[in-house]
Amino acid sequence: MAIYYIDGKFVPAEKAVIPVDDLAILRGIGVFDLLRTYDGRPYFLDAHIDRLETSAQKIGLTLPWSHADIVRVVEQTLAKNDIPEANIRIVVTGGSSTDFMTPSGNPRLLVLVSPVPRLPDHWYTKGVKIISWEVERPIPGAKSIDYISASLALKKAAAEGAIEALYIDRNGLALECTTSNIFAFVGDRLVTPGRGILSGVTRKVVLELAQGLFAIDLRDISRTELLAADEVFITGTSKGLVPVVQVDDGVIADGRPGQRTRQLMAEMKRHTEKR
Repeated sequence: MAIYYIDGKFVPAEKAVIPVDDLAILRGIGVFDLLRTYDGRPYFLDAHIDRLETSAQKIGLTLPWSHADIVRVVEQTLAKNDIPEANIRIVVTGGSSTDFMTPSGNPRLLVLVSPVPRLPDHWYTKGVKIISWEVERPIPGAKSIDYISASLALKKAAAEGAIEALYIDRNGLALECTTSNIFAFVGDRLVTPGRGILSGVTRKVVLELAQGLFAIDLRDISRTELLAADEVFITGTSKGLVPVVQVDDGVIADGRPGQRTRQLMAEMKRHTEKR
């Protein structure tokens, strides 16, 4: 049984509760961040907490904890659990509110840990399918707990044999997936959207690893251009780097993971093994 940190206390997962008047329950107000461990150590913990703090600021939540406070709670929670490799979810709720609508300055901090699930090997060797989903998140730079659109999109994706859904805006531009960022090799350049997205920590790592290997463009990319790309892949905390070989009914190039994608996958593997 996992041990969670819930609003100042460490409790067994089965006894983890928050009050029903918390805005996370009543209004879906709250932010979170997700990271994982490698060899038992949190991967880019500081960067994830930085993003958590930015997300809170963007939706109007004031955090009473310092960056160091959150680091300490995460480390303590990990220490109380015997999990070789863990996913770590850091959640800040809107807190209880007198008007049941607006934050009153008393958010709650939750830290939940769980084993990192083993993803299918064929995702990485043969590639995956994703679908497109026409939606625009209201505050793209905030990792909000409101995942209704993502939940609906992933349900549709699963029904169509896909593992992810790619958000497409009103102008037909590809933005990001529900829990991943999108990349494409277009000609001799590595392209990824640079605006209207939640900038992923794994995305940043990939961009750093790609420096010196490929020319990089941070720019808009349309769904049409994506379908005509030479290679496509997605990145995310729990997935790492996953080749995409099909978007909706369109097959990418020859329908197999591309050479440059595989090169970046190898670079990612070496990078995580060093940490």
